[in-house]
Amino acid sequence: MLDRSLSEAPAEAPFGRSDARPVGWAVSEAAIGYAEAVAAMESRAAAIAEGTAGELVWLLEHPPLYTAGVSAKPGDLLAPDRFPVFESSRGGQFTYHGPGQRVAYVMLDLGVRRKDVRAFVHALEAWIIDALATLGVEGGVRQGRVGVWIEHGSPAADDKIAAIGVRIRRWVSFHGVSVNVAPDLDHFSGIVPCGVSEHGVTSLAALGAPATMAAADAALKAAFERQFGATEPMAAPV
Repeated sequence: MLDRSLSEAPAEAPFGRSDARPVGWAVSEAAIGYAEAVAAMESRAAAIAEGTAGELVWLLEHPPLYTAGVSAKPGDLLAPDRFPVFESSRGGQFTYHGPGQRVAYVMLDLGVRRKDVRAFVHALEAWIIDALATLGVEGGVRQGRVGVWIEHGSPAADDKIAAIGVRIRRWVSFHGVSVNVAPDLDHFSGIVPCGVSEHGVTSLAALGAPATMAAADAALKAAFERQFGATEPMAAPV
């Protein structure tokens, strides 16, 4: 059961725009190739910086693949022939994307919000933690580890459920977050996820939480609006 109203929204979002203009909210139903998505995302981020397009959050799934962030270590790619591997300009190390995982590319203008990268990352963390709480899952952050983590089971495990990797150019963000809804968790075994070998990964499905993409999307949208402000429906870039 969802334990938080999906329509609940504060009068003023903590990381909202100074002009309260709604953010475009797009959802792609079909899987989108990584190179195609990155090209569309970078084009939109550039247009936002130029003032010719509005902000956008784009929800999608990718086919199975690995991405290497700017801090990726070659030795953390354990199965280089398993899935396609793409270099990425986002922060962080190796991560996996694939069916059952919700990727949210977040293209926001920090110039009209807050020019504070650390505060922005904390706002992304708060967004995911809030969405998980809506789905009955208690997530949290860990000192020295990026992303959102879940302590569960007996003996207790501390596993990652959401990754965060962003880049800022001209005070516009791109790349974003990924939340494990119901992916094949074995697909993560081909890498050391985010360079952390002593902890594993989990998902909403593995935790017995509501694991439909529709439920996750609704929770993400409501939590985003509480943290960043109003949204409006928009067509996906591709």
